[in-house]
Amino acid sequence: MNYESTFIISPELPIDKVEELTAKAVKTIEAAKGIVKTIQQLGKKRFAYSVNKFREGSYVCMELSGNGEMVSALESFFKFNDSVIRFLTIKIEKKKVVAKSVPKIEAVTKKSQVTEIKQNESTAE
Repeated sequence: MNYESTFIISPELPIDKVEELTAKAVKTIEAAKGIVKTIQQLGKKRFAYSVNKFREGSYVCMELSGNGEMVSALESFFKFNDSVIRFLTIKIEKKKVVAKSVPKIEAVTKKSQVTEIKQNESTAE
């Protein structure tokens, strides 16, 4: 299964500690037989409201591949690490291609022709 995990780290941590924490998260994933596809460090961003008395945080987004045990191990790592303010892991499903339905023009034309015929019949009487 494919997953996307985003976590927010305390803004008080220097950049080298953020990278170290991200490396520990990757080790946790690999120890649980998961694969890290991409890692994006999005930098510090301001929150819309305060979270745990913080007004901003450093965002890290990862794309993962693995099983449910890997997700449990990663979320346990986030829960027991005080530097992680918030985290969210979601399952990414393949997008289904839906064919667009084309309106039936013939049916509309036939209905309008029937209406015209009925109107012509009523005026002829």
